[in-house]
Amino acid sequence: MKTVHPLPDAASVVPVRQPLISVDKLTVDMPLGRSGSSVRIVDGVDFTIGVGERVALVGESGSGKSLTARALMRLDRLAKLSGRVDFDGTDLLKLSDRDMGKLRGSSIAMVFQDPMSFLDPLMTIGDQVAETLRIRGVGKAEARNRALAVLDELGVDRAAERLDAYPHEFSGGMRQRVVLAMALVGEPRLLIADEPTTALDVRVQDQVLDLLDDVSTRRGLAVLFITHDLGVVAGFAERVMVMYSGRIVEDGEVASVFAKPSHPYTQGLIKAVPRIDQDLNTLYAIPGAPPPPLARPSGCPFHPRCDQRFGRCGVDLPALQPVGMSRVACHLLDGKGA
Repeated sequence: MKTVHPLPDAASVVPVRQPLISVDKLTVDMPLGRSGSSVRIVDGVDFTIGVGERVALVGESGSGKSLTARALMRLDRLAKLSGRVDFDGTDLLKLSDRDMGKLRGSSIAMVFQDPMSFLDPLMTIGDQVAETLRIRGVGKAEARNRALAVLDELGVDRAAERLDAYPHEFSGGMRQRVVLAMALVGEPRLLIADEPTTALDVRVQDQVLDLLDDVSTRRGLAVLFITHDLGVVAGFAERVMVMYSGRIVEDGEVASVFAKPSHPYTQGLIKAVPRIDQDLNTLYAIPGAPPPPLARPSGCPFHPRCDQRFGRCGVDLPALQPVGMSRVACHLLDGKGA
């Protein structure tokens, strides 16, 4: 059974941080075959991540979480991106492919969900971890030493002996450590972790989360943690952004959002988290399913599933607005901003 971390204390205080990356009106359009038309997957996303801040991006499958993250790295060549992604004073969407390539792995790095699909089965672990450095001109011996150092830092057993091992010789948890080492060896300032624990069992999942917690704290590393598991969010992140149908519908400190969620969708997600004091025969699920991008309803995209909807919800798209210390996109809260 999956470990569910305790809900955070609403009195927790999250420090104000200097912005590291600021995203303004980001949209992601993907082509539809050879027709020349496209579909909007991510629709006007705005958020900021501070230096050393750990932020979770949550939502159901198909909400646009992973495409948002990939857009920050400009990994999808077929995607049409618009808006602004300001990283340490530079708009990433305006960089040349060459200059963007220099940033990947050095300033911003990413860890993916399934390490076996990311690792090359024909390359040794040492060569794969060192590759990020080698393509930037670091000598072979120095790159190998730095690869060994980061594998040691991440708790890979007998790291020196296993530099020449291959991915199939590692367990799932150790493979995820190797993928994390590949991301960290270039000493990035922002790590994007796209569901890095989903394919792992509960025990190994907790080990990887503890490792991320330790490394991000020690290095002062900012983390964008993408997940559908609110139990993981409660144990790792300082702030949480809730995404639905390509838009952020709530953004706030984890303690505040968990204690008093404002958006009906966030309320449903938290209500659906199993609790030890709950009858397992009465588990809650949000009715219905998220709309496909080509069939989004008018107004608020969540309104067909919302039990608090009223007339305006099916007509007008709610803007993300301040509500207390959070930002929420819901007509129920109009006029309640701080």
